[in-house]
Amino acid sequence: MTSTFPALLIRDEVLGSHRVSLTDMEPSELMGGEVEVAVRYSSLNYKDALGITGSGRVLRRSPLVGGIDAAGEVLSAAEDSGLKAGDPVLVTGCGLGEIHHGGFAGRIRVPADWVVPVPKGLDLRQSMILGTAGFTAALALQRLRANDQDPGMGPILVTGASGGVGSLAVSLLAAQGYEVVALSGKTRRHEWLKSLGAVKVMDRRGLSQGWRPLETARWAGAVDTVGGEILGWLTRTVDEWGNIVTIGLAGGAELRTTVMPFILRGVSLLGVSSSNYPTERRAAVWAHLATDWAIPHLDDIVTEEIGLEGLESASKRMLAGDVHGRILVDLQR
Repeated sequence: MTSTFPALLIRDEVLGSHRVSLTDMEPSELMGGEVEVAVRYSSLNYKDALGITGSGRVLRRSPLVGGIDAAGEVLSAAEDSGLKAGDPVLVTGCGLGEIHHGGFAGRIRVPADWVVPVPKGLDLRQSMILGTAGFTAALALQRLRANDQDPGMGPILVTGASGGVGSLAVSLLAAQGYEVVALSGKTRRHEWLKSLGAVKVMDRRGLSQGWRPLETARWAGAVDTVGGEILGWLTRTVDEWGNIVTIGLAGGAELRTTVMPFILRGVSLLGVSSSNYPTERRAAVWAHLATDWAIPHLDDIVTEEIGLEGLESASKRMLAGDVHGRILVDLQR
């Protein structure tokens, strides 16, 4: 490798066209850590798009290399890390692309406990089609199972189903035997969602929510990537002893509901936070994604492959709702 490497640098205090720049960085500019990785792939997540465009407070220091996901080969590692040069590894969350230079660069240097060896059954490319989105979908399944959400209870509604987390959740839950209903406002993607395993796709734009404390129960459970009014509606329409896993807030951070679903139907509202998931338990979740929780439609879910130069444009399209599935970032382009 050459001594310099490409990186997408974000200056949080700058607005407009000068906020983001493609630059060549030196290894000396990397942040502290016991493991240095040659990054081959990353992915574009909603949080990344917020940081690149300045539409949300994601970066906690500036300037910073963006990208909350990275996968590549170890260049060097501390002896006590258990890693050696050439090992395929991945990093998701843990402050990457928020407080620490992230995956939108040819190299990263990070603490050893952030690093997960890519499990057998996945390669670097597949691990970044999954990335934070796939890890989050797996945590949603984990939460449902831990709270006794059995496939025999009835349909699971996945909201924001055409997005990265949503589409991966549709495919994962269907593969695990759940009857998945997808909710999406993108009518052109309805057949695509059915190909991923949804038994039915509902149009969000024609949704009649109702505002009574309890509406007719329609779902045995739900995975919500939207938040806001949709999440409030779910609390009123999930059946007895069903679970709602809440993941995103693109539809708003406020929750309008009452205690009635929880004390009369026994509904549970379960949170998922992937970025700060305990590091010592991350490898076990990734092992599931490589084996018994393998997602069968990865090649259909990745709908775009771009280089670093395409990130700014793709981020704007993502926030405008003009993308679906997963966007893979190839650092080798």
